[in-house]
Amino acid sequence: MPKKYGVKEKDLVVSHVVNLVLTGKLRSGDRLDRNEIARELGLSRVPIQEAVVQLEHDGILSTRYHRGAYVERFDESAVREHHELYGLLSGMASGRAATAGDPTIIAELDGEVAQMRSGRDARQFDAHAKRFRATVNGEYAGPRLQAAIDSSQTFIPQTFWECYAEHRDRLLPSYEAELDAIGSRDRDAARAACARRADTMADILLSELVRRGVLQRLHSE
Repeated sequence: MPKKYGVKEKDLVVSHVVNLVLTGKLRSGDRLDRNEIARELGLSRVPIQEAVVQLEHDGILSTRYHRGAYVERFDESAVREHHELYGLLSGMASGRAATAGDPTIIAELDGEVAQMRSGRDARQFDAHAKRFRATVNGEYAGPRLQAAIDSSQTFIPQTFWECYAEHRDRLLPSYEAELDAIGSRDRDAARAACARRADTMADILLSELVRRGVLQRLHSE
Protein backbone atom coordinates (compact mmCIF):
# COMPACT_ATOMS: atom_id res chain seq x y z
CA MET A 1 0.00 0.00 0.00
CA PRO A 2 1.49 3.40 -0.98
CA LYS A 3 2.16 5.73 1.91
CA LYS A 4 0.06 8.87 2.31
CA TYR A 5 2.37 11.80 2.80
CA GLY A 6 1.47 14.11 5.65
CA VAL A 7 -0.28 11.29 7.55
CA LYS A 8 1.44 9.66 10.50
CA GLU A 9 2.14 5.96 10.01
CA LYS A 10 0.47 5.23 13.34
CA ASP A 11 -2.71 6.96 12.13
CA LEU A 12 -2.67 4.88 8.96
CA VAL A 13 -2.66 1.74 11.08
CA VAL A 14 -5.46 3.04 13.31
CA SER A 15 -7.63 3.81 10.27
CA HIS A 16 -6.84 0.42 8.75
CA VAL A 17 -7.80 -1.51 11.89
CA VAL A 18 -11.00 0.51 12.36
CA ASN A 19 -11.92 -0.19 8.74
CA LEU A 20 -11.36 -3.92 9.29
CA VAL A 21 -13.79 -3.79 12.21
CA LEU A 22 -16.38 -1.69 10.36
CA THR A 23 -16.31 -4.02 7.37
CA GLY A 24 -16.60 -7.16 9.50
CA LYS A 25 -13.14 -8.47 8.61
CA LEU A 26 -12.29 -8.23 12.30
CA ARG A 27 -14.97 -9.09 14.84
CA SER A 28 -15.36 -9.06 18.60
CA GLY A 29 -12.71 -11.27 20.20
CA ASP A 30 -10.58 -11.64 17.06
CA ARG A 31 -6.82 -11.45 17.51
CA LEU A 32 -4.99 -8.70 15.64
CA ASP A 33 -2.36 -10.11 13.29
CA ARG A 34 0.40 -7.50 13.49
CA ASN A 35 2.60 -9.23 10.93
CA GLU A 36 -0.19 -9.27 8.37
CA ILE A 37 -0.91 -5.57 8.94
CA ALA A 38 2.80 -4.80 8.58
CA ARG A 39 2.83 -6.60 5.23
CA GLU A 40 -0.38 -5.02 3.97
CA LEU A 41 0.68 -1.47 4.85
CA GLY A 42 4.39 -1.87 4.21
CA LEU A 43 5.26 -0.61 7.68
CA SER A 44 7.53 -1.67 10.51
CA ARG A 45 6.21 -2.97 13.83
CA VAL A 46 6.86 0.37 15.57
CA PRO A 47 3.84 2.32 14.21
CA ILE A 48 1.70 -0.79 14.60
CA GLN A 49 2.55 -0.97 18.29
CA GLU A 50 1.86 2.77 18.63
CA ALA A 51 -1.54 2.22 16.99
CA VAL A 52 -2.33 -0.69 19.30
CA VAL A 53 -1.62 1.53 22.31
CA GLN A 54 -4.00 4.19 20.98
CA LEU A 55 -6.69 1.69 20.04
CA GLU A 56 -6.52 0.14 23.49
CA HIS A 57 -6.80 3.61 25.05
CA ASP A 58 -9.83 4.30 22.83
CA GLY A 59 -11.56 1.07 23.91
CA ILE A 60 -11.33 -0.69 20.56
CA LEU A 61 -8.64 -3.25 21.37
CA SER A 62 -7.51 -4.95 24.55
CA THR A 63 -4.09 -6.48 25.04
CA ARG A 64 -3.31 -9.66 26.92
CA TYR A 65 0.15 -10.27 28.30
CA HIS A 66 2.17 -12.46 25.93
CA ARG A 67 -1.00 -13.23 23.93
CA GLY A 68 -1.44 -10.17 21.72
CA ALA A 69 -4.17 -7.63 21.00
CA TYR A 70 -7.83 -8.54 20.57
CA VAL A 71 -10.89 -6.67 19.31
CA GLU A 72 -13.07 -5.49 22.15
CA ARG A 73 -16.83 -6.00 22.10
CA PHE A 74 -18.20 -4.41 18.94
CA ASP A 75 -21.97 -4.21 18.83
CA GLU A 76 -24.79 -1.68 18.83
CA SER A 77 -24.16 -0.56 22.41
CA ALA A 78 -20.44 -0.02 21.74
CA VAL A 79 -21.15 2.11 18.68
CA ARG A 80 -23.74 4.15 20.54
CA GLU A 81 -21.39 4.65 23.50
CA HIS A 82 -18.67 6.08 21.26
CA HIS A 83 -21.14 8.50 19.71
CA GLU A 84 -22.71 9.42 23.03
CA LEU A 85 -19.29 10.34 24.41
CA TYR A 86 -18.56 12.38 21.29
CA GLY A 87 -21.85 14.25 21.71
CA LEU A 88 -21.24 14.97 25.38
CA LEU A 89 -17.65 16.13 24.87
CA SER A 90 -18.49 18.28 21.85
CA GLY A 91 -21.39 19.69 23.84
CA MET A 92 -18.98 20.86 26.54
CA ALA A 93 -17.11 23.03 24.04
CA SER A 94 -20.34 24.21 22.44
CA GLY A 95 -21.78 25.10 25.84
CA ARG A 96 -18.72 27.24 26.54
CA ALA A 97 -19.21 28.94 23.19
CA ALA A 98 -22.79 29.76 24.13
CA THR A 99 -21.69 31.14 27.49
CA ALA A 100 -19.10 33.35 25.84
CA GLY A 101 -21.40 34.60 23.06
CA ASP A 102 -18.48 36.03 21.07
CA PRO A 103 -19.93 37.86 18.02
CA THR A 104 -16.84 37.13 15.91
CA ILE A 105 -17.06 33.40 16.54
CA ILE A 106 -20.81 33.40 15.98
CA ALA A 107 -20.31 35.15 12.63
CA GLU A 108 -17.76 32.49 11.59
CA LEU A 109 -20.14 29.69 12.56
CA ASP A 110 -23.01 31.38 10.76
CA GLY A 111 -20.91 31.49 7.60
CA GLU A 112 -20.15 27.78 7.80
CA VAL A 113 -23.81 26.88 8.34
CA ALA A 114 -24.78 29.07 5.38
CA GLN A 115 -22.36 27.07 3.23
CA MET A 116 -23.81 23.81 4.57
CA ARG A 117 -27.29 24.94 3.55
CA SER A 118 -26.31 26.09 0.06
CA GLY A 119 -24.57 22.95 -1.22
CA ARG A 120 -25.75 19.41 -1.83
CA ASP A 121 -22.36 17.75 -2.20
CA ALA A 122 -21.51 15.47 0.75
CA ARG A 123 -17.80 16.30 0.73
CA GLN A 124 -18.45 20.04 0.72
CA PHE A 125 -20.95 19.66 3.56
CA ASP A 126 -18.39 17.69 5.56
CA ALA A 127 -15.68 20.28 4.91
CA HIS A 128 -17.82 23.10 6.32
CA ALA A 129 -19.05 20.92 9.19
CA LYS A 130 -15.42 20.20 10.12
CA ARG A 131 -14.61 23.92 10.03
CA PHE A 132 -17.65 24.61 12.23
CA ARG A 133 -16.42 22.10 14.81
CA ALA A 134 -12.81 23.26 14.50
CA THR A 135 -13.90 26.84 15.21
CA VAL A 136 -15.82 25.85 18.33
CA ASN A 137 -13.15 23.44 19.60
CA GLY A 138 -10.26 25.72 18.73
CA GLU A 139 -11.68 28.48 20.89
CA TYR A 140 -13.38 26.58 23.70
CA ALA A 141 -11.81 23.11 24.05
CA GLY A 142 -8.58 22.99 26.02
CA PRO A 143 -5.89 20.39 25.28
CA ARG A 144 -7.42 17.75 27.57
CA LEU A 145 -10.93 18.15 26.21
CA GLN A 146 -9.69 18.18 22.62
CA ALA A 147 -7.72 14.97 23.22
CA ALA A 148 -10.87 13.34 24.63
CA ILE A 149 -12.94 14.52 21.64
CA ASP A 150 -10.34 13.08 19.24
CA SER A 151 -10.37 9.77 21.09
CA SER A 152 -14.16 9.55 20.97
CA GLN A 153 -14.10 9.98 17.18
CA THR A 154 -12.15 6.81 16.39
CA PHE A 155 -15.35 4.93 15.50
CA ILE A 156 -16.75 7.94 13.60
CA PRO A 157 -14.86 7.43 10.32
CA GLN A 158 -14.58 10.44 8.03
CA THR A 159 -14.42 8.25 4.93
CA PHE A 160 -17.86 6.84 5.73
CA TRP A 161 -19.48 10.27 5.98
CA GLU A 162 -17.84 11.47 2.76
CA CYS A 163 -19.55 8.57 0.93
CA TYR A 164 -22.93 8.77 2.64
CA ALA A 165 -24.87 11.11 0.36
CA GLU A 166 -28.00 11.57 2.49
CA HIS A 167 -26.42 12.71 5.75
CA ARG A 168 -26.58 16.42 4.89
CA ASP A 169 -30.35 16.53 5.27
CA ARG A 170 -30.27 14.54 8.49
CA LEU A 171 -27.43 16.42 10.19
CA LEU A 172 -27.96 20.01 8.99
CA PRO A 173 -30.85 20.72 11.45
CA SER A 174 -28.59 19.94 14.42
CA TYR A 175 -25.95 22.41 13.21
CA GLU A 176 -28.65 25.04 12.75
CA ALA A 177 -29.95 24.34 16.26
CA GLU A 178 -26.44 24.52 17.72
CA LEU A 179 -25.78 27.84 15.98
CA ASP A 180 -29.09 29.26 17.24
CA ALA A 181 -28.28 28.10 20.78
CA ILE A 182 -24.81 29.65 20.73
CA GLY A 183 -26.23 32.88 19.30
CA SER A 184 -28.88 33.07 22.02
CA ARG A 185 -26.32 32.09 24.69
CA ASP A 186 -28.32 29.02 25.66
CA ARG A 187 -25.69 26.62 26.98
CA ASP A 188 -28.05 23.70 27.61
CA ALA A 189 -29.57 23.93 24.14
CA ALA A 190 -26.10 23.98 22.55
CA ARG A 191 -25.17 20.82 24.43
CA ALA A 192 -28.46 19.17 23.50
CA ALA A 193 -27.91 19.93 19.79
CA CYS A 194 -24.55 18.15 19.91
CA ALA A 195 -26.08 15.16 21.68
CA ARG A 196 -28.92 14.89 19.13
CA ARG A 197 -26.49 15.03 16.22
CA ALA A 198 -24.33 12.29 17.75
CA ASP A 199 -27.43 10.10 18.23
CA THR A 200 -28.40 10.63 14.59
CA MET A 201 -24.89 9.77 13.44
CA ALA A 202 -25.00 6.56 15.47
CA ASP A 203 -28.37 5.63 13.93
CA ILE A 204 -27.02 6.17 10.41
CA LEU A 205 -23.80 4.21 10.96
CA LEU A 206 -25.60 1.34 12.69
CA SER A 207 -28.14 1.04 9.89
CA GLU A 208 -25.30 0.83 7.39
CA LEU A 209 -23.47 -1.80 9.45
CA VAL A 210 -26.65 -3.90 9.52
CA ARG A 211 -27.06 -3.46 5.77
CA ARG A 212 -23.49 -4.67 5.25
CA GLY A 213 -24.08 -7.68 7.47
CA VAL A 214 -21.46 -6.57 10.00
CA LEU A 215 -24.08 -6.35 12.76
CA GLN A 216 -27.36 -8.18 13.20
CA ARG A 217 -30.74 -6.52 13.56
CA LEU A 218 -30.58 -3.71 16.11
CA HIS A 219 -32.15 -4.00 19.57
CA SER A 220 -33.45 -0.42 19.27
CA GLU A 221 -35.51 -1.21 16.19
